[in-house]
Amino acid sequence: MVQSMRASLYFGNADGFGDWRILIGTNATKKLREFRTNDTKKFKIVYKKLKELSNGQFSDDNQNRLDGTHSGVPIFEVRMQRDLRLVYQVDCVPDHDAEIERQVIKIYGIYTHTRLDGVWDALSYHLSGKGEEYLRRCIYRNKPVLPSGKVYVPAVFPREIHDVVVEPPPLPLGDQEMDQLHSFLVLDKYVTFSQALLNGLIAKNDVEHVFELTLQERKIIECTTSCYVLGRSGTGKTTTMLFKMLGIQRAWQLHSEGFDLPRPRQIFVTKSRMLAKKVEEYFVKLLQSLSLAGCTLEELARLQSRHVDRGLIDDDDVPDTQSGIPQRYSELEDHHFPLFLTFDQLARMIAADILDADHPEAKRIAKLFMHSRDPEALDTFVSYEVFVNSYWPHFPQRLTKGRDPWLVFGEIMGIIKGSEKSLEFDGGTLDKNTYCNLPPRSNPTFSGQREVVYAIYEAYSKLKRQRQHHDVADRTHAILKTLLGDASFKGPQVDFLYVDEAQDNLLIDALLLRLLCNNPEGLFWAGDTAQTISAGSSFRFDDLKAFIYRIEVNHTSHIVKERAVSPPESFQLAINYRSHGGIVNCAHSVIELISHFWPNSIDHLQPEHGIVDGSKPVFFMGWGKDTTHYQEFFFGAPGSHIEFGAQQCILVRNERAREKLQQQVGEIGLIMTLYESKGLEFNDVLLYNFFEDSNVDLSRWRVVLAATGGVVGSHNRSQPQVPTFERDESRYAAICSELKLLYVGITRARKRLWIVDKSDKAEPMKLFWSSRSQIQNCAPGTDVSHLAVSSTAEEWAESGRSLFQHKRYTQAMHCFGRANMPREVRIAKAYHFREIARATTGIAPPTEQQRAFAKTAEAFVTCAGETPGREKLQYYRTAAECYVRAADDRKAADAYLNAEEYELAAKRYRKAGIFNKTVDVLESHSKRISRDCSDELLTVCRLYYCSKEDEKPPSSLFHSMEEELEFLDTYGLDVALVVLYESHGKYVEAGELHLSEDRPLDAIRVFLKDKTNPDAVRRAADILLECLWKHCSFGVAREELHNGIPKTLISFSHQLPLDPLSPRVRDETKMFQTAAAEELDRATLEALAESFIKRDEKVAALWCLNHVFSRLPQLSSATLEDFALFLRRFYTYSHLLYIVASHNDPVGERDIRRLFGITQLSDDQYVVKPGSFILTTPSAESTTKDVDEKTNASPYTQAQITNALKDRVRSYLRYQVNAETRLCYKSKILSQCLLYAINGSCNYAKCQQRHDPLSSLDSVQYNARIGLHLQQMRILQLVYSAFPEMREWNSIKGGIADWIAHLYEAFFPPFRAQGSLANLDWSNIEGAHDGIQVTRNWVRGAIYSLDPRKSTDFLTDILRLIKLGSIFGEGDALQRANCVRRHRPKTLLRHGDHYVVKDMIDSVQSSAERSISAGMLGLHHVICNDLQVNLSVLCDCIEEVLSAYVITLRLKNNPGGDSLHDAVMPRSWFIRTNKPDACKDVRMIDYLLDGIKYLLEKLRSDSKEDNLRLMHTNVTPVHRSVFIARICRMLCLASHNCPPHNLHCVRVKTRISHMITSLRLKSLTWLTPSIYRRYTEVTCEQYLRVVVDYDEKHVIPNLVHLVRKGTNLGTSSFTMGLRIEQISYNQLDEIPARFASPLTSARSSLRVDAPAFVPRLATSSQPKPDHVAPPTSIGPARARVPARDVEGPLSDNDQAVAAMNEEESAARLIQRVYRLYRQKQKQWLERSTLEAERSAIFATCLKHAQTCGFARGFYRLLYLGPLPHLLLALKKGISIATFVKATTKIPGLLLREGHERLEELGRQRSEISSTLKQGQELLKTLSPDSQFHKNRNIGALKRAVLQVEEFLHRIPGGKRGVPEELDIARKAIVAEKQVRQERPALNVSAEDPDPYGY
Repeated sequence: MVQSMRASLYFGNADGFGDWRILIGTNATKKLREFRTNDTKKFKIVYKKLKELSNGQFSDDNQNRLDGTHSGVPIFEVRMQRDLRLVYQVDCVPDHDAEIERQVIKIYGIYTHTRLDGVWDALSYHLSGKGEEYLRRCIYRNKPVLPSGKVYVPAVFPREIHDVVVEPPPLPLGDQEMDQLHSFLVLDKYVTFSQALLNGLIAKNDVEHVFELTLQERKIIECTTSCYVLGRSGTGKTTTMLFKMLGIQRAWQLHSEGFDLPRPRQIFVTKSRMLAKKVEEYFVKLLQSLSLAGCTLEELARLQSRHVDRGLIDDDDVPDTQSGIPQRYSELEDHHFPLFLTFDQLARMIAADILDADHPEAKRIAKLFMHSRDPEALDTFVSYEVFVNSYWPHFPQRLTKGRDPWLVFGEIMGIIKGSEKSLEFDGGTLDKNTYCNLPPRSNPTFSGQREVVYAIYEAYSKLKRQRQHHDVADRTHAILKTLLGDASFKGPQVDFLYVDEAQDNLLIDALLLRLLCNNPEGLFWAGDTAQTISAGSSFRFDDLKAFIYRIEVNHTSHIVKERAVSPPESFQLAINYRSHGGIVNCAHSVIELISHFWPNSIDHLQPEHGIVDGSKPVFFMGWGKDTTHYQEFFFGAPGSHIEFGAQQCILVRNERAREKLQQQVGEIGLIMTLYESKGLEFNDVLLYNFFEDSNVDLSRWRVVLAATGGVVGSHNRSQPQVPTFERDESRYAAICSELKLLYVGITRARKRLWIVDKSDKAEPMKLFWSSRSQIQNCAPGTDVSHLAVSSTAEEWAESGRSLFQHKRYTQAMHCFGRANMPREVRIAKAYHFREIARATTGIAPPTEQQRAFAKTAEAFVTCAGETPGREKLQYYRTAAECYVRAADDRKAADAYLNAEEYELAAKRYRKAGIFNKTVDVLESHSKRISRDCSDELLTVCRLYYCSKEDEKPPSSLFHSMEEELEFLDTYGLDVALVVLYESHGKYVEAGELHLSEDRPLDAIRVFLKDKTNPDAVRRAADILLECLWKHCSFGVAREELHNGIPKTLISFSHQLPLDPLSPRVRDETKMFQTAAAEELDRATLEALAESFIKRDEKVAALWCLNHVFSRLPQLSSATLEDFALFLRRFYTYSHLLYIVASHNDPVGERDIRRLFGITQLSDDQYVVKPGSFILTTPSAESTTKDVDEKTNASPYTQAQITNALKDRVRSYLRYQVNAETRLCYKSKILSQCLLYAINGSCNYAKCQQRHDPLSSLDSVQYNARIGLHLQQMRILQLVYSAFPEMREWNSIKGGIADWIAHLYEAFFPPFRAQGSLANLDWSNIEGAHDGIQVTRNWVRGAIYSLDPRKSTDFLTDILRLIKLGSIFGEGDALQRANCVRRHRPKTLLRHGDHYVVKDMIDSVQSSAERSISAGMLGLHHVICNDLQVNLSVLCDCIEEVLSAYVITLRLKNNPGGDSLHDAVMPRSWFIRTNKPDACKDVRMIDYLLDGIKYLLEKLRSDSKEDNLRLMHTNVTPVHRSVFIARICRMLCLASHNCPPHNLHCVRVKTRISHMITSLRLKSLTWLTPSIYRRYTEVTCEQYLRVVVDYDEKHVIPNLVHLVRKGTNLGTSSFTMGLRIEQISYNQLDEIPARFASPLTSARSSLRVDAPAFVPRLATSSQPKPDHVAPPTSIGPARARVPARDVEGPLSDNDQAVAAMNEEESAARLIQRVYRLYRQKQKQWLERSTLEAERSAIFATCLKHAQTCGFARGFYRLLYLGPLPHLLLALKKGISIATFVKATTKIPGLLLREGHERLEELGRQRSEISSTLKQGQELLKTLSPDSQFHKNRNIGALKRAVLQVEEFLHRIPGGKRGVPEELDIARKAIVAEKQVRQERPALNVSAEDPDPYGY
């Protein structure tokens, strides 16, 4: 490798040259380049002479000595053209290939003859100081090649090391000559005149070439192990490092040709970006020079200078992307090497890789330290400038007073946070105890102030945490923490690592760098700890060596993979190539002081020396405060104003000192602080008042005198005694830092150094230097040369550029101003403005900061406008960054665009919300923007424009419809997706999307655009109906249909084609349209309701009828048919309401939910639209008036919503029925005016009865009226069934009794012409069967509840009930009723204990012999005792008993079939509940006749007694006549039908005749009423004729003539031609069957499907209120009896039925079962929501397992056990995800929050959409009926559980849903079971391990 490096680094002479190697110096090369450019002829002449010399062709023309002494090393000149001369020397240098020395030609320069002066003598004598042997070898010549020729070959000598002897030049030289000598021997570099050099000159290529090195430097380059190179500034450390890199790279290039050798990965790392840049440029030039050797002339012609001068640009502003280096370390490839980076760049690249690591801590850390082009992100980094400007002023003054922030910052970074010991602490910082106990000698800076410094550190850390800032130590610790954990470098490590100025890094940085290199022999560390550029350096190279050693020894197995085979070499470079000996010696004396007092604080090196001696530094003392000497010294004599030159600088300690000096002398030149001068060099430096401005007092400065060894005392015995350092080392710790700072100031000078100080504190150092003769003391009056010298404009410009590159902008402004370069001044000023603006960060108010940056940005824009090329782009870029800091994103974007930073421009336009410009940039410069950035910005632009309906993008954002579809679907931009679908005619897809996003109106609108598509029309209709049901649900008023959404929906419905729709959909559509019409068309709604009922679509029918009956019609003038139709429809309506109210689970029915606007969210979660029927009170009378009316759609459980719905419907049913009942009461249709029917007129103006003419009273109207009553009773029964407790209310009992009375009158009208039971035809009565059942129940209930103690008209009520009970088969109830058995009014007892009620019951029901007589006696008691009774009811009872008497009498008189032959009787007489029997006793007829006679007399009289009543009116005289006529009629018929030849009958007939005749009035004034007059005027034989005559005008025929077939008896013929129907019969049994069919139907009809009231066996002893108890509001589930189960708890009280023992036992059994049922019902209703939903899932699983024959086994156990829990957790998660997705709709959020969060919103939307899709897929997979479970794969089920868990974790709040459900499933399915060691069990098949059958 060493030989390869030598061969690759060094070349021989150019082609055609001889054996003499030509070494040409820097000045000579520069002159040749000028000739090549400007004077080709001279170039060729010089080239020719060089070629002669290389060939050894020496002659008088080319070997003429210039040195006049001829005693030193010869210096020759070569005469060329005229006065053009080439100066050279025959030198002797080590050979490159062998251990020998060879003579060479060293060219010093090309000059004119006039410029050859005395400097050559000094040079000759100086070279002779190398020793006699060196002089001999330079003078020696081999013999000529030809004896007579002058051609010589170079001599060769063995290798010998010559001591360098530096002697003062023997000849006095001026400053210019000294500079020339220093240039020849120190500054100039000598390179071989190789073909590469020649080609470079020919190509005019400005490249660098490898120059000659010293032996020590060669050893370093050729070292094969790792090495440490120490040397002070200017000793060539970087050169050796660079040449080694070049040698390795060049050797690989030479040897890789034809071979696949891996490229060496070399990285050069330094702290300074400027240094890294310069080294890289120098390396490239060297590499180019080496490659030029093989170029042809044609290639050389193309190789013009490719060096691009960046101009006045801050190197730190240049983006890393422009360097071509990847942002991530792992992305580095072989072609990127060798790399020249700053440590900051390298750390950022490593951090970028850590960001991609899986370790969460690594990601968090890397985000802090990733390099960002965002200027706002730079504020988070704490540099020294940020520390001193933004932190230091905020620390307590007691801590900072008198302390240098530079030193404090270095102590914090280098010791507390960056030392090796800091790695031992978790937080990466030393604790206070450790820091305070550090050895003072190794860390002397703050040895006595450690507690104060640590307090400053704590204050700094606290403030840094608050601001979320970080510093260099934080970054390194964070990366190391990750790498030393479980992470590793991504990408291969490097082969060779070169760390220059290592002292500028923290010690912990060395660990990171060591980890980077995989070659333990490839480490190169160089530096000097005597001075640093970066704040924070506080270690020695000895510390570095020990640290690296411990890393490799102690942690080989973990940290480093390879350990060094050979120990690293250490080298020291002591020759200073920058300054002459006078300055170097002075500086080294300062190092000696530090090493003397603090040997552990600095590395010990060989004494540094210069090659050439020079003038000593001048120390000015004793000038006092008089500035006269200053003026003369600075400016010369008065009137000769001379400014400081470009390479001169005045150094002061700090900013305050500079300001003070400028006030004294003005702007005389460059004045810089010591901190600003770091890294800079000047020819002349004036160090001004360094000691005066020091914080260290004189007493401590005097300690330096202790290092003089007593020499000082001999100079000045008046000085105080020298202090002893060892007595109090901590007291003098500050001197160490002061000396290091002094060293920095001294080493800034290359040629001359002036030290000016007026303070006594300077005296100790002056004495120290004087004692060593290292300074020249200058007192006032001393003759010294002036410091101020003039410079050319070019020199000022060059100095300005140098200062600019070192970021000294104010000084650069000064230089450019002196150079008359206004543009450059403005550029430097712009950068200066930026420095000022940055200094305001964290101190000034935000507005002031923004103004400062805005001013800076404008300055850069101005500079860019007048600058061409690459500088222009950078100025715009910098301006953009300043605009960003000024919070002006638009201007920042414009500036970035001008800077061709298209990616940053697009980002800023986006941040400013200027999306059209963002899209334009992305489209116009797509190739210049990274794919990731472009995709991100394009995504956010798409999100913006797709979310804004009113803005259109400047161009298409998508390449295809498919791409747009995918994007819009991913981010849920449904509005834009709909627009896209519609634009492509995909109306169905657009509509479905609208629907999925809960925009049904838009969905309908879109579907209706495709009316030619039947499927679209049907879909539109379905959605329309769903919306109509939702917004026009049950109970919504018609007025609301004319506004808002309902109005829109109705409008849509009119656009809907009806042909493709099903009948149901068509009818429902018409239904809503009709309801929304201006005028309600009730007929249409009624017709639609009929259609719905026929199709069993009860919900729609109910909705229609609710609107029909929302306002009841006026029925005052309605006909029977109209009223019957009204009741029929109202019953249907009420019955539909009752069905809902009585439904066990109405909410479980989809149609019912739709009807009432209930939306199901989950198995047990429902919401109700605010303002819907359930949440509003239908009227003030409603029992639901206390229901909580919520204004928001809060979810309810199934139990809650079920209770609320049933309560509302029940209450609404009662409300509507109450209104309808009031309407019926007001209507006259249910009762007829008796007077009007008979007389055709009614004189009562307020008559409330219907006026029907006699001619209209037919059987139709009779049945119709009965039907009306039955229908109304059915309607009422629905309410009573819905509210079973109402039956116990007194008001309801009274209402029932009233309706029974009405029904009774309908069955038994007061007047015969109105009809009778004989005219009853159940087939003509709609709902007769149900009506009969209701009537039977009501009658039974009324019987049981009738209490004579409370009833106001008990006798009438009981007589009615007896009559009706007999008709409807409720005789048993009459026998058992309390009013019959227990509570007997005394007025109803005849002869002491005979109960009249029992008599009447027996007369109707009993078959006992005395039943008829009992009735007669009972009626006699009632009539003769003037008991209060309804007259019509009384007449009904009389006729009932009288008819029974007549029929029985005929049976007695002529037993057999002929007994009724030739009888003419009313039909109603044959409709009986008990069978006629001849055995019955009829002897009590006289009692009955007595009673009738009494009644007739009473009716005929003017008696005022009111015991006789009528139902609808008072008993008027007219009414009396009507009932007299009625009684006469029944008496006449009885007389006519009595057997003619029976004495008893004759007597009865005679008495009847007397009774009737007695009714005739004797008075001439008053006539007998015509209604019964004819009865009184005829004999008994003519009674039938009179009856027939009276019936003539009656529509309903009443009489029948019975004729037995085949009888021998004669038959009367007078009935012929009369309205008497003849009925033939064979046997008597046929007669009841002919007439009693209605009665039979009434007794046998029992429908179980009709709602009916079942009488209670007992009632509660607690009094019941007369109103409905209001139900509670929707709240927690409570026990409630379902409406279908109308009975309450059963108990006995004083009203209990006297049932038989068996019946009581049955009742108690029913009670126990019912109570158990109610308990279970209560538990069901009180279930929690989760229990309900889990139960529903389990029921589904169980049903599927049973129906699909799920095989028994362990999987079945999991299927029925934990799976429902898992599915419930999954469903809840999906619900939460759906809600989150609904709340992250971008358009809405964009409208509310603006565009700033679009990226975040987009990510959230995309993530939640993806998560939701995952959850839905899981639900589909795990659903009970999926194929997944049929496989019975337990492993797959376990994986599915983990997937569900992952899904829930991805949802915001997902785990909080039902964690217990997931935990149950996880423990049961996934968790490993603990297997107990048990005894061997029976061998159970693996296929069926479950013994319990699951």
